[in-house]
Amino acid sequence: MAQSFRHQCGLSHLPLWAVALWALLCVGANTTHAQQSTRYDEFELHHSIVYTTFVAPEVAAEYGITRGADKAMLTLSVRDATSGDVAGRPMQISGRTWDLITGGEMDVREIREGRATYYIVPFEFLDREYRFFEFSFQPEGTEKLYEHKMKVQLWRQD
Repeated sequence: MAQSFRHQCGLSHLPLWAVALWALLCVGANTTHAQQSTRYDEFELHHSIVYTTFVAPEVAAEYGITRGADKAMLTLSVRDATSGDVAGRPMQISGRTWDLITGGEMDVREIREGRATYYIVPFEFLDREYRFFEFSFQPEGTEKLYEHKMKVQLWRQD
């Protein structure tokens, strides 16, 4: 079933967990922040916030994601927007994240499936407060380092 759905929707190049994440973003727009993208030269950085309560327990276990009402993750991928290739490509990422009380270096985890590469950044958050992210990334095969900043407001998922 999942294979045919991915094929029919033109998503056969994506791993099953990415399709599930995509579906959550489409139907759960009121409880998650929809995926956004930002263009940097010929690259497109895709970024979204997903509450971990929406991640299936078996997927969370496979990728080492702790689920909870005050836990979420930033998902990232970068692609070459000029080539037409939709698979995320490898990149170097470093940065920090913080809220009113806690902060520190981002815990970036790389996920490779086939030729696609994705990144997740799990974090805890304070109810109804803003979470800030500042990071730099360098897509594989380029010498240029890009800077990205964002803030999101999050709510406990009780």
